[in-house]
Amino acid sequence: MITPRFSCSQTEIEVIVKMYCPSVRASDVEINIDETLFSVHVNPYFLRLSFPHPLKGDEDASASYDASSGYLTVTLTKETPGQEFKDLDLLAKLLAPRPTEQQQPVIEVLSSEDATADAENDIDEELAQRAQQLTLKQQEILRAAENDWQLPQEVPEPLPQLKTAPDYRYGFMDMHTGYLRHVAHTENEVNELGGDAETCPPSERRERRLKHEDEKWDEEYYMADYVEDEYIQELLHWQNPHTGVSDDDFQYSEEENATMLRLPRKEYLATPQQTHNLYLTLVTLLFSYAYDCRTTQHDPTPESAWTLSVLTPAFSALDPAPYSADPPPPNLSSFSTQELSATFAASYRRALAFPLYRSWKLAERCRADVAALLGRGKRVVARCLFEMKHVLDHHEVYYVYSKVWTDDFCVWTLAYASDETLRELAAAVKLLNMEKAMIGWDIDDLEGSAREAMEREPDSDDESESEIERMLPAPL
Repeated sequence: MITPRFSCSQTEIEVIVKMYCPSVRASDVEINIDETLFSVHVNPYFLRLSFPHPLKGDEDASASYDASSGYLTVTLTKETPGQEFKDLDLLAKLLAPRPTEQQQPVIEVLSSEDATADAENDIDEELAQRAQQLTLKQQEILRAAENDWQLPQEVPEPLPQLKTAPDYRYGFMDMHTGYLRHVAHTENEVNELGGDAETCPPSERRERRLKHEDEKWDEEYYMADYVEDEYIQELLHWQNPHTGVSDDDFQYSEEENATMLRLPRKEYLATPQQTHNLYLTLVTLLFSYAYDCRTTQHDPTPESAWTLSVLTPAFSALDPAPYSADPPPPNLSSFSTQELSATFAASYRRALAFPLYRSWKLAERCRADVAALLGRGKRVVARCLFEMKHVLDHHEVYYVYSKVWTDDFCVWTLAYASDETLRELAAAVKLLNMEKAMIGWDIDDLEGSAREAMEREPDSDDESESEIERMLPAPL
């Protein structure tokens, strides 16, 4: 079945779904409405949408087909007139499967009778017989329970992860495996795990990543960009176009709508801890996007796919957040300063060790971009992910990171991310105070030495010029 291009709009009492279905027979249109679930089938097209609020039944829906334009328009009636259906422009959210509802088992009582005294006596005798069969330790526990004694309790040790194969999963919510099985035979320059990408455990991935970053750190390279920073100053003053558009003017393009139609349609049953970690990993993706966007002036180059991949720890080393050793905050919808600092420290280390421009000020400016993008909500964040996906999809090697990370993040952001949480995260990122000591490379000392050297240079130049003037002959 083919998913047609479509758009949704609404009035006070209706929801209008407009689909492009050229060369079909209008008499073959089949419409089905099940509360919030709407589906339409006309061979070879099929569309199923999940709306946020219920609709009236099939008898209240109508459809019209314009053969000249190829558009099928279905008008649905809201069950509650005047109710606003939000996010009708988020096509990926409408296409996502309807969340499953876990219902409690329903028991129908056909008849009931009061227990007689004889029945109660029989039960007491049976319990007494069972108690005699208990061990002494079990009897002590029962007596303690009756007297409400405080028995010693121990938390059982967690069981080790059951592994039936040598491979470890990776990617979005550890849902993927097998994509990097032959990575040793490809020209994947950002892969830091080598041929062990499929079998390397998560703890070793982090160790290898940190070791590789320390090896790639180049003091002379960093100092050269620190002293000769004319072009970096130009990058710092560039304005990201996605941070200046108002919400009223926001609208997805036809290409972005087509991208949403091609996204996978999955239901993500994430725990609160997994959701918390996904927000942190999203920060690292946006940092990589902000760096490439700023250094290319929003005009991706053939190197952009490499830049996006090498700056993202979840791509290069399959090492997503969290990076902090401290426990997460009790309220998993909030983000502590420690875990945000550790998250950005991981991105800063890579931005100072791998790409063309290595500047602390540039990294700080990219963090400000991340805060601004998060503050715009999931629509703008999804647009950035679409652009990131487009760059990766068109690379012959790094497209794999789009499959295991970016595709799922696009769907999750549109269908499951909260604008309120994104804005709270934006405020925390904006107020974050990143210190150079967090990186671990003595950047403060290096910059201090460079400043002292630059302060001494004018004096030496003046002395040289005075010496040259004394050596010149006197004017006639």
